[in-house]
Formats: sequence, C-alpha cells, structure tokens
Amino acid sequence: MRLSGRLRSSLIIGGQGIRARKLRTFLSMISLFMGVLAVVAVQAGSEIANRAMLADVELFQGKDGTRQMYVGGENNSVAIALDTVAGRSDAVAVTTVQAIIGEPGVKPINEGGGPIDQPGRGGPNMTCDETGCHELPDPNRGAPPGQAIELQLTGLSGDIRVFRPFRQVSGQWLDFAGDPSLAPRLVLNKKAAEAFDRFQVPAEMRVTGAVANATPRFIGVVDDGGYGPAAYVRSDELGNWLAAADMSDGQRGPGLQVMLSPQASDVEHTLRARLVADGMKPEQINVNTINTLERMSDQLTLMRWIFLGMAALVLLIGIAGILNVGLATVGERIEEFALRRAVGTPRLLLAGIVLAETLLTGLLTAAAAIGVGVVGLQVAGGMFGSRYPSLQGVAFPWQAGVAGILAGLIAGVLGGLVPAIRAARIPIATVMRA
Repeated sequence: MRLSGRLRSSLIIGGQGIRARKLRTFLSMISLFMGVLAVVAVQAGSEIANRAMLADVELFQGKDGTRQMYVGGENNSVAIALDTVAGRSDAVAVTTVQAIIGEPGVKPINEGGGPIDQPGRGGPNMTCDETGCHELPDPNRGAPPGQAIELQLTGLSGDIRVFRPFRQVSGQWLDFAGDPSLAPRLVLNKKAAEAFDRFQVPAEMRVTGAVANATPRFIGVVDDGGYGPAAYVRSDELGNWLAAADMSDGQRGPGLQVMLSPQASDVEHTLRARLVADGMKPEQINVNTINTLERMSDQLTLMRWIFLGMAALVLLIGIAGILNVGLATVGERIEEFALRRAVGTPRLLLAGIVLAETLLTGLLTAAAAIGVGVVGLQVAGGMFGSRYPSLQGVAFPWQAGVAGILAGLIAGVLGGLVPAIRAARIPIATVMRA
C-alpha cells in the first residue's frame, strides 16, 4: 500500500528534522519515556497478575469450564462413581479422607490436619443434618501426644492435572498404569512436604475404617495451592486398605467429587442415572461449572483501570515535556516554515511535518520502553522465578506491547498538535523579516 505524496513528504522531512536535532529528540524521548514505560508496565503487570491469579485458583479449584459433581457418600455411590469413570481421561473421581502418618496411637502434631506451624484443632468436628448440628467423637481423645502428622488424603481415579494443573516441585506424579501397589504411593503437597521435612516420623499410615495400617511411599511433591497438609494417592491403592464406602468422608472434606470436562456429558448423564437407580435422590446430586474468570472479571478490570489512570498521569507529564520541546523547535524554525510557505508549501503539509516528528519520536520512545519491559521481565524471571513460580517462563504479554505503541502514538499526537497548528499559521510575510 503506497503512501500519498504529502504523507510521504511529511515523514521524510520529519525524519530529517529528527536527525538534524538529535539532542533535542533525545531529551523529548527522555521526558516521554517514563510515561510510556509506566503504561507498558501496568498493562504487562495486570496481564501477568491475571494469569497468576487464575493459575492459583486453577490449582485449588480447577480450570474454567470444568464440571464438578458433588455426591454424598451414602449407599454405593463411591463404588458406582469409580466404576463409571474407570479408564476415562475426561473424568476423575475424587475422594477425601483424613490420614495420620507416624507413631500409632498418638495425637498428631497438627491435630485436625491444619498447617504444621498452626497446631491445634481449632474446635470440635461437627456434622449437620435435618435434626441439627452435632459434635463428632474425637478418635484421638485420651491419646498421648507423639510424632505423627495428620493430613487430608485424596484418592484419585485418574490424572487430576487435566483439571487442576499442579506444579511439580520434585519427584514424580502418580502413574495410573499398571497394577495397584500394596504400599500406597503418595504425592505430597508443599505443606505436607514441609511438615515431613521438619519432623521425622515413622512410615506408618492409619486411616479410619482401614483394615490395617499401611506403609506409604512418598514419590513426589506438588504445589496444589492448598493451605494445609495433603497427599494424593491412586484410588485403587487406597482401596487395598479401605472399603469403597469408607473412602468418602464428607465430614472432613468435600466427600465424593467427580470432575468432568465439558465434553464428558455422556459420563455425567450415565453417572447421574446410576446413582438415582441406586436410590439416591436427584437433589442430592449437585453439579456446577467453574467460571472463575467471569466471577473475577469486574474486580480485575477495576484494578487495571485504577493503575492505568496512574500511568496516564505519568504519561501526561511526558506529553507536557514533548509539547514544550515542540513549541521551542517551531519558534526556532519560523523563518524556515515561512520560506516553505512562500514557495507554495500548503499549511497542511507544514503541520504534517511537525506532527510527523513528534509521532516518530513517540514511536521510538514506545519501542525503547517495550524493549526495556521485555528485558526487565526476563531479568525478573531469572532473579525471582524460584520464589514466585508465576514468573517462571512467562512471556511478555502482547497486550503490553500494543498498549505501549498506542501510548507513544497518543503522546505524539497530543504533544505535537499545538506546535503543528502554530507552524501552519506562520504568515508568509515572516520571511521578509529574515
């Protein structure tokens, strides 16, 4: 696409003006640089913050669009769920029970399963039904304190990382191929790993309802976004020690949960039909869709506009600087512009020459700010990536680059508009004074 003659002339003469006044152009870029960089930083920071926030929610809750089915653990619901989703990669049955690993017959260090640095139960366990709420008996009442750690044990029928993308910290994840092991393989979350690193306890695991205590094997550590110690195990390996009906403890966790992809509607319908046929009431089956982005969009948008407003104030200071430099430049070039008018140069072309200089200055400043942003993000990822996983391998958001270019163009137009109008209004008679 070819440029018109006047536009091409404006760009050429504007570029020659920038080359002829390098120092003044450099000073204009400095006054504008911080404003454009602020816009780029705010836009990049908001995009990275959005991704990090959503990533943390996905770790703990699940990806947007995931279907969640919550079912009570009555009758044969756990066995039915495990059988229905067996061998499926688009559906995972999740069960939760409390487990204690360590010395048998003692109170755990973190009684109640809370964080290891916050010992204490924090109140009795309660259960609620149609008759009201009642306190559950404490299985550890009267037991002496000892070296044991209580955690939430999550049984999985398949790879839950399809829905909750855990970050692998060390070791390996569960391998669902092959026969189940009699020694349950556990993948700990970071809170549980910290607890076992701090306290040396015997490798003996007891679960309420189990036929005997098992000897677990720790094979890896993941970041699941949880606040308390937890471990993940294959459901079939947990089933070697625990009956299916006892694998869902609704008093100490979400009970039986089935996570399904949006395309697994056949699994959802089949499971619902089998549960109802087993005697479960339809209202006991709760299904919802994770929609975190829509729920948080208003809050994220408000925060972004607040920070963009602050960046705009910094950008206005840069625009004032480039405006001041532009007016001074036009004042020095009055005779030049008057001479151009005398030889027939249109007023519009004179305005275009001045505006082209400020636009090119704004674009050059935007390119420099984007380059600094890209390098700064890479440096920040290298220096702080180990402390903040959200910075590891993060790419510079293209939205920040677009915002920087727009900020440079807007600054060029606003900073060069008044000088351009002034240049276009210079009378031809001015050349006679020269």
